[in-house]
Amino acid sequence: MGSGSDHRQPAQTNVPFIRKENVMETTAINTPGRVPWNKSKFTGQKPPLKLKEIWAIRIRLQLSARTRDLAIFNLAIDSKLRACDLTKLRVRNICHGQHVASRATVMQQKTQRPVQFELTEQTRDSAEAWIRTAGLSQSDFLFPSRIHESPHLSTRQYARLVHRWIASIGLDDTAYGTHTMRRTKASLIYRRTKNLRAVQLLLGHSKLESTVRYLGIEVDDALEMAEQTEV
Repeated sequence: MGSGSDHRQPAQTNVPFIRKENVMETTAINTPGRVPWNKSKFTGQKPPLKLKEIWAIRIRLQLSARTRDLAIFNLAIDSKLRACDLTKLRVRNICHGQHVASRATVMQQKTQRPVQFELTEQTRDSAEAWIRTAGLSQSDFLFPSRIHESPHLSTRQYARLVHRWIASIGLDDTAYGTHTMRRTKASLIYRRTKNLRAVQLLLGHSKLESTVRYLGIEVDDALEMAEQTEV
C-alpha cells in the first residue's frame, strides 16, 4: 500500500434530517454486539389507508367480535389523534352522560393545543359497546392496558395492533404504522375537498406547511398531474 493511504480520511455521508412527525420509528444508536431494533424495517412516511382497506379491516373486526379493537380502530380513524393522545383518552373525553358525543375536544400532548374531532355514528356505537363490555366509568381510561404496570394502552401496544390489522388484510405491515391511522381520514378529506385549512385544523397543526408535509400532497398532486398529461 502506498504511503498516501496513511493520510486518507474516512468517507463521510450526509444523513438527511427526518422530521419526527413523519416517522414512527427512529434509528437506534449502534452499539457493539447489538442489532438495531429497526433494522430491515421501513422507516419512511407511513401511507394512509384506502377506503376499501378501512372497510376490510372494520368488517374483519366486526366478524371476529373484537369489541375493543373495533372501538380503537374506528376512534383512531375519526379522531386523527397522535398515538400518545389516543391511548390516553378517558371515557369522559368523549362521553356526555351515558352516550358518546358526536364531537369531542382534547389537549394535544405534543403541542399543548386543543383539537376537536368528530365521531361518526359507527364510531359512537362501537365505543359505547366497548364501554359497556368493559364496565368503564367516566374517570377510567378508555382503553385500559392489559399489563398491570401501565394504566392505559401504551403506544407500543397500539402500534402492534395497527400492524396486526394491516397484516390481516394481506398488506405489508412494515410499510404502515400508527401515523397511518392519523393520516387516513385527513387524506381522504383533502382528496375530496382540496381544503388544506380544514385539514390543518382537524390535525391540530399550528402551521399550514406542517399539514402539506404531513400529507405529502405536493408530491402526490404533482404525480397526479403528470399522470393526466399525455405527450
